Formats: sequence, C-alpha cells, structure tokens
Amino acid sequence: MDMIIKTMSFNVWQTLTIVGVPKAGIPNFAVNIGPDEEDIALHINPRFDGYSPNNVVVCNSCRGGNWDEEVCGSSFPFEYEKEFKMIIKFTPAEFQVTLPDGSKIHFPNRFGAGGYPVINFVGDICISRVEIS
Repeated sequence: MDMIIKTMSFNVWQTLTIVGVPKAGIPNFAVNIGPDEEDIALHINPRFDGYSPNNVVVCNSCRGGNWDEEVCGSSFPFEYEKEFKMIIKFTPAEFQVTLPDGSKIHFPNRFGAGGYPVINFVGDICISRVEIS
C-alpha cells in the first residue's frame, strides 16, 4: 500500500531517517522525494529477486514523465521481513543516502531546489518511522 506525506518539507541541510520492513516476496519498493507527486527529485528503489536488475539499489530522478540516468549502489543490504534504517542527508549539491549496512550512494540534486515537500512510499512495506532533523 502506497503512502504519501505532504506535511513535512525536506530541506537543504536536513536529514531524513526512514525505518521500515519490506514484506516477504515483494519485487521492489521505492521512496520518492520531490516537488509534487509527478516529478521526483530522488527515487530510491531497492530491487529484490524477480525484478531486473535484481538485488540492487537504484537511484534516479523523473521530470515530466521522463526518467534520467540511474545511479546504482554497490551493496544490497535489504532483507524480507527485516527492519531497515535508511538515512538521507540533503546538501545543495546532492542527496547522501546511507543504506542499512553503512554503504552510501551519492545522488545529485538534479532539480537544484532547496526543499521538497512530497515524500512518497511505494510498494508493500511497513513504515514505522519517518523523521526529519
């Protein structure tokens, strides 16, 4: 079940912490951060078995329905039915995504905005905490 948050703006120099659990058997899930529900400044997409490519974390952005170039992480620290904690630090130039195993993905702030008001969770995951500090 998808969940969208429009009441918390994620701004430059803030950190977003997400804690959740992916349900067993899902092919993937996504965290989308952007200016609205259509355009996505940061798309984080952990892909499990059955999704191509699989066992990879893909980051991307989408504007006007057009996806840009993917940036892939070097590890896949997500497991079905196991709680994860993901931390996203937002700088003017990039999003620094820290995955549950401590590995990082550096993804450019392609839109160049200083804040994004929409955070959207897509897929069958149970989100237990969303915190901006």
